[in-house]
Amino acid sequence: MQDRTGPSGVYRYEDKPARPVFASLLRGATLKCPACGLGAMFRRYLKVADTCPHCGEALHHHRADDAPAYFTIVIVGHIVVSLVLAVEMAFRPALWLHLALWLPLTVILTLVFLPSVKGALVGLQWALRMHGFDPNANDEIVESFDAGLTQASPRPRRLDFRP
Repeated sequence: MQDRTGPSGVYRYEDKPARPVFASLLRGATLKCPACGLGAMFRRYLKVADTCPHCGEALHHHRADDAPAYFTIVIVGHIVVSLVLAVEMAFRPALWLHLALWLPLTVILTLVFLPSVKGALVGLQWALRMHGFDPNANDEIVESFDAGLTQASPRPRRLDFRP
């Protein structure tokens, strides 16, 4: 929402059509486009498609970065640690059996949950109009940075300081 000043000098906010947050999270978690819920969000395992193949919504704006990995670690950690403690208290298996059971389970659960968590985060960013998902916002453009992109030099600049 952009700030505007009315005739009385009081701020008013422009209303934009609300995007459903919970539905966008669920659509993203099912690896579907947060806008239409029909097109595939990913073109590969964790590579988000540039646009939705069904509705054409631009999805390349997302900035999930490391958040999906952190959330996946939290989710899988709670599941695995709870199971390890329950099995240890009930059966007291040998250490090698713990290793043989929980290591593969941790890796498999992580690989299963990671795309869904990333999809949910991209859906959340779309619903909240974050990181370029708002077509009317231009506040994320940094002029000094963007100006440097047009003057690309063949050799990168040195980062050390010489007298």
